[in-house]
Amino acid sequence: MTEDNKTPAEQQEEQHGFEVIEPGQDRHGARHKGVYLLPNLITTAALFAGFYAIVAAMNGMFGHAAIAILVAGILDGMDGSVARMTNTQSRFGAEYDSLSDCVAFGVAPGLVAYSWGLSELGNLGWAAAFIYLACAALRLARFNVQAASSDKRFFTGLPSPSGAGLVATLVWLGASREIDGNDISYLVAFFTAGAGLLMVSSIRYNSFKEFSIGRVPFRMLLGVIVAFAIVFLDPPLVLLTVAVAYVASGPLQTLWQLRKRRAST
Repeated sequence: MTEDNKTPAEQQEEQHGFEVIEPGQDRHGARHKGVYLLPNLITTAALFAGFYAIVAAMNGMFGHAAIAILVAGILDGMDGSVARMTNTQSRFGAEYDSLSDCVAFGVAPGLVAYSWGLSELGNLGWAAAFIYLACAALRLARFNVQAASSDKRFFTGLPSPSGAGLVATLVWLGASREIDGNDISYLVAFFTAGAGLLMVSSIRYNSFKEFSIGRVPFRMLLGVIVAFAIVFLDPPLVLLTVAVAYVASGPLQTLWQLRKRRAST
């Protein structure tokens, strides 16, 4: 194919090679070329944490695997905040973050749960793990489609980092108590599949995005310090309690709203 017969997109691809060029133009009329380093480095760190969780579970280090998933959740919250604070949001960053989330909060928790407490259930075990993985992927795809039009105060369905946190803290608590997950395999299957189904449900969960990280009352800072102290008393137990409370908050709020509507009619 001669140069004259090539489309503008093909000519541009040859000119820039591996470079990322996003649609749209900046204020000077130039195409958006390249990627923002800082938020994408944080996203890469979250992706690495998810990958490490898989490797750790394959080697029987379930406590390390669970902690890695929780670290991925912290990093996932950081990359978006850093991008907004530094005005480095981009379409590439959003797509990369979604792919990272699918690994860290979809593949990793499903495989960790399967390796720790589902393998001896046979078909039921891998089915529970796959339900979680598939629902996490569907949850992320739905979020990407509805992100622009959804109410920022709420998530529709359990957020994938919260679902991953529920599974990870259960594994962490069991590993810290030297519990063989296969001894409680049906409970593990219930938590894993249940977290997945809640992710694709229409139940609303508070996003807490209305809270600012700027100036806050002194008592709030004191509350955060006390919360950290409580967590360090027994991290896996406290964090599992928090995860269960948040997961249960969605259905409980939905039931409360339904009760109020019936009472008003």
